[in-house]
Amino acid sequence: MAKRLIPPEMPLPSESPPMTPARSFSEALVSTPLFFEPVPPMGRSPAARVTERVEAIACLVREVPRLDALDVPELVDENHEGRPRYRSGDIRPFAVRLQEATERPAVINRIVAHVASAPELERWATETTALGLRHVVLVGGASRFIPYPGPSVADANRLCRPIFRDAGGSIGNIAIPQRVGEPHRMLSKTRVGASFFTTQILFDGDRAVDLVRQYAYLCRQASIPPATVLLGFAPVADDQDVEFVRWLGAEIPETIEQMLLEEDEAEVLRRSEARAIALWETVRATVAREELEVPLGVNVEQVSSRHLDAAAHLLREFARRIDSVPSAGPGTEAPDPSPGRSAPSGSTV
Repeated sequence: MAKRLIPPEMPLPSESPPMTPARSFSEALVSTPLFFEPVPPMGRSPAARVTERVEAIACLVREVPRLDALDVPELVDENHEGRPRYRSGDIRPFAVRLQEATERPAVINRIVAHVASAPELERWATETTALGLRHVVLVGGASRFIPYPGPSVADANRLCRPIFRDAGGSIGNIAIPQRVGEPHRMLSKTRVGASFFTTQILFDGDRAVDLVRQYAYLCRQASIPPATVLLGFAPVADDQDVEFVRWLGAEIPETIEQMLLEEDEAEVLRRSEARAIALWETVRATVAREELEVPLGVNVEQVSSRHLDAAAHLLREFARRIDSVPSAGPGTEAPDPSPGRSAPSGSTV
C-alpha cells in the first residue's frame, strides 16, 4: 500500500459532483496537453488553508474539464552560496491531495541541484512513486557558477528514469528559451529520458519560435522523436507580479513591460492575457506552417496566490482555444494586444 504523508487532521474536500474523466497522461502529451501550475501552500500553512486551496483548485478543474494535469512547483530561495530555503516545504502531500480531489495527475517539480547525493535522489524518487506520484519535472540550480552538491539534470534523468518508468510515469525538464545553446541541452535531456519540457513564462514570441524550430531540427538530425514542449504563460497584474516572474527567471522585454504596466490592474491583466494567447497562436502557427514535428502544449501558471481568479480565467481561455485548427499565416511576431508564473527555473545543466 502506498505510503501517505498527509496528516489525519487535513481532510479531503467535502462531497462534490464527480469529475469529468481525464485522458491518460501519455495520451495528453502527444495531443496538445493543457497543464495548470498552482501556487503551492507555504511549508507552515495551517491545515485549513491547505484544504481551502485544494478545494479551490478542484472547483477550477470541474469548470475546465479539458485540463490534463497539475504542475506543482517547489518554491525555493537560494542565498549567494546556493544554499536553499524551502518556502513550500515538501510539496508531495499537497500534490497527493490534489490528485485525489481532482482526479488529475500531479506533476512534481524537484530541484535536483540541492539533493545531497545520487542515492538520496533515488530514494526520493522511489518514495515519490510509492505515494502514487508518477510524473516529475527535474530542475537544475539557479546559477551555473555555483558548485551544487546534487547531480546535473541529465544525470538526474538517468537515475530517475527507470524508477518513474517502472511506475508507469514520465520525466520532464525545464526549457529556457533565452539561454544560449538550449536546444542542444534539450536534445541531450531527451536522449536520457525527458518526455516533455515546460518553458519559463513567455513574453517573447521570437525566442519561443527559435527554440522549437532549432530543437525540431536537432531531433530530426539525430533521428530522435522530439519531446512535447509546453509553453508557459501567466497573467500579470502589476509591477510586483513582473518582478516575481523575473525572479522566476522569465525574460520580459522592456517594451512589453511598458505596454503591460501603463494602465490600471484590470487592463494590465487583460493585456497580459491577450499577449499570452497571441504568443501561443504565433508559435503553433509556425509549427504548423513549417511542419515541425515538436508536439506543443500549454502550461498556465499562477504566479501569485492573489491571482487565482486571473490564472483561472486564462486557463479557461486556453481550454476554449487550444483544440482549434492553427492558422498557417505568415509572420512570427505576436500582435500587440494593446487597444486602437516551483521556484526559479534552473539554469544549470
